[in-house]
Amino acid sequence: MAVSLYDCTVANFLQMLTGVEGFLAKGLEHFKANGPDPADIVQTRLWPDMLPFSFQIWSVKHHSLGAIEGVKAGVFSPPPELPDLDYAGWQKVVADAKQGLSALSRDEVEALAGKDVSFKFRDFNLPFTAENFLLSFSFPNFYFHATTAYDILRSKGAPLGKRDFTGPLRMKR
Repeated sequence: MAVSLYDCTVANFLQMLTGVEGFLAKGLEHFKANGPDPADIVQTRLWPDMLPFSFQIWSVKHHSLGAIEGVKAGVFSPPPELPDLDYAGWQKVVADAKQGLSALSRDEVEALAGKDVSFKFRDFNLPFTAENFLLSFSFPNFYFHATTAYDILRSKGAPLGKRDFTGPLRMKR
């Protein structure tokens, strides 16, 4: 059986975004009961030279829904300016990404196979096919930022485990 572009991308993005949604909710519940203030979490960094929690969540959206949108347009660039949102606002960013990906049809995503897409940043340009861009560029970035957001919550005491991160497994029916 061949694996489709939709199954390799959108299905995985949706699984992980569900995990992110869940660990954000579990973290918020913990912080409301035990501290710290969820408003402080938004600017938390694991290390001074790393970008904050807010950027990690923004990048999760950018490297999932934004990646598919970039492939459709043929160009993907770093994310737009970071909005100033509270914890609940960042939860909505994840929900909006899930909603946008859920609205994509399998045929719409399959039609992107083989399409040229470029990563552009200032004068820097990396040419890809849709598949190679999504699987070798966006997926590593997506997982990196989702993991970093998870790790920030864990570092602040949220009682999260691996199952909170992975989201719902797509098991044989």
